[in-house]
Amino acid sequence: MIIRAADAKDAAAIADIWNPQIRDTAHTFTTVEKTPAALAQDIRARQASGDAFLVAVEGAEVIGFATYFPFRKGPGYAHCKEHSIWLAPHASGHGTGRALMAGLESHAIDAGVHSLIAAISADNAGAVAFHEKVGYRPVAVIPQAGRKFGRWIDLVLLQKLLTNAA
Repeated sequence: MIIRAADAKDAAAIADIWNPQIRDTAHTFTTVEKTPAALAQDIRARQASGDAFLVAVEGAEVIGFATYFPFRKGPGYAHCKEHSIWLAPHASGHGTGRALMAGLESHAIDAGVHSLIAAISADNAGAVAFHEKVGYRPVAVIPQAGRKFGRWIDLVLLQKLLTNAA
């Protein structure tokens, strides 16, 4: 498995991983599926701004991706980023998530990011457990932050401090 910077040509494979989560689960609150064209634009924009968009590749197949982006607008938040990580179902449990997170965190540290935030649907207990295993700690639960499939869902926020800077 190789972790590398995403390229616009990876957009269709990323959409194939992400869209079933959007369509079929409450693991994300969005209901709008991703298009390859929009994802290609996101990849270029994040990389142009200095943020990461990485893919895990096995052979010629994209089996996962991870990205980070501003947590909130404003210069005071410049060193705090939110991230997203998704794997193809067959990639789970084989170290792909850990490898992507290590690459994402390394990129973030090199870019001067102090803190990464994971904002996870409470329906996605596996993602919460994964983040705790790789050093994120729960910092908040926002009750009924999202609505999908006709019900309210809590949002779990986890944080990892990447640097010891004051």
